[in-house]
Amino acid sequence: MRAVTTLILSLILAISLHSHAREIFPSASSATVGPDVEMMYQKGLSFLAKTQAKEGGWSDSYGRNPGVVGLGITAMIASGEDPNHGKYAQNIKKGLDFIFTSTNKTNGFIGNSMYNHGFATLALAEAYGEVEDERIGPALRQAVNLILTSQADNPLSAWRYSPTSRDADTTVSGAVLVALFAAANAGIEVPDNAVSKALKYYETCQSPDGGFGYSSAGGSNAPRTAIGALVFALAGKRDSPVFKRATAYLMSNTHSSRMDSYYFYGIYYASQAFFHSGSRERWDAWNKINIKTLKNLQREDGSWHGSYGSSFSTSAALLSLALNYRFLPIYERSPDQKP
Repeated sequence: MRAVTTLILSLILAISLHSHAREIFPSASSATVGPDVEMMYQKGLSFLAKTQAKEGGWSDSYGRNPGVVGLGITAMIASGEDPNHGKYAQNIKKGLDFIFTSTNKTNGFIGNSMYNHGFATLALAEAYGEVEDERIGPALRQAVNLILTSQADNPLSAWRYSPTSRDADTTVSGAVLVALFAAANAGIEVPDNAVSKALKYYETCQSPDGGFGYSSAGGSNAPRTAIGALVFALAGKRDSPVFKRATAYLMSNTHSSRMDSYYFYGIYYASQAFFHSGSRERWDAWNKINIKTLKNLQREDGSWHGSYGSSFSTSAALLSLALNYRFLPIYERSPDQKP
């Protein structure tokens, strides 16, 4: 897909690598959402709502995974509609029911991989305090406890596919670590050392070019580097050499074709990384090009289609646009960022 190449190259032309602007972005109440974003978002949500199955998932290749269901209902919550009585309230309820049904009642493991567990935990964290469902709090705490126990038993202090894995990779760890940040935002206790140990693992996976490899340094690509940049930003480490090198890689990377098969996965993380980067110019440039690209790629039925099916691609595309709304706590500016 040439869309990613255009997106990255246009970004490089639009902004300077040496931009040092640091300001607090407008809050959700003052953010202006353009008509293109509103139109795309509503069409995308309409597609997800209409195609959601009775049990809460979707019928495409990955739509029956609780992680994808979690991203779908997170996109609905991010629109700002009342999640209890609004337009998508029943869709959110069905999605949460699906996640609860997919949860191991003994240990809180959601689905069949830590990918699923991470994205589903993120959904629980964003729904906590927003959706009227007394099951969310206990399920979220149990999901977080499983994440922390899994990390404590892992020699690398990170995560891979199974809660009992002894190895780790930057993609699974990213899904899980972002969920931990969201849970902490929701008021769930997350020890500081859990975050710091995970960040040390990421440091071992950063290549000399600033990008991140899969399970060690080397083989950088844009999606993994966006994940690495994001977790350092959410941890308040924007002044660290690791974050600065990762951001520089994202801005100057000329191997964007390597992101093509992971396009929607990549923009889901890249949008967050640029938003939390501390540069208004950097975010504005990315956002403008992302909107234009997604407008060209959206189908008539409101969906986007990629390697992992329409439900995942549509949810990821919507969440890359959801920074324009800024209703999700994970999408708010971090307190360490100063004007």
